Amino acid sequence: MEFYLKSKDNAYPCEVTIDEDNGRYTIRKSDSSGEYFNSAKELVAWIIENWQSEDFLDRDEFESMLNKIKVYFPIIH
Repeated sequence: MEFYLKSKDNAYPCEVTIDEDNGRYTIRKSDSSGEYFNSAKELVAWIIENWQSEDFLDRDEFESMLNKIKVYFPIIH
């Protein structure tokens, strides 16, 4: 799964990659730096902690991504 989200603070989109077949779990942030994770759950936890729908030009696009990756949401007690 790959998602491209248009950030409010950069012309280049943020990119989220969840590739379980090849073990790739990456995020490219709006400043073009990146994050690498060991699992989809770690990646999703980072998104929940660091990004909000208000950070993006299209809030629905962000919410749609969250709905598609909700299977990976960490269980919070």
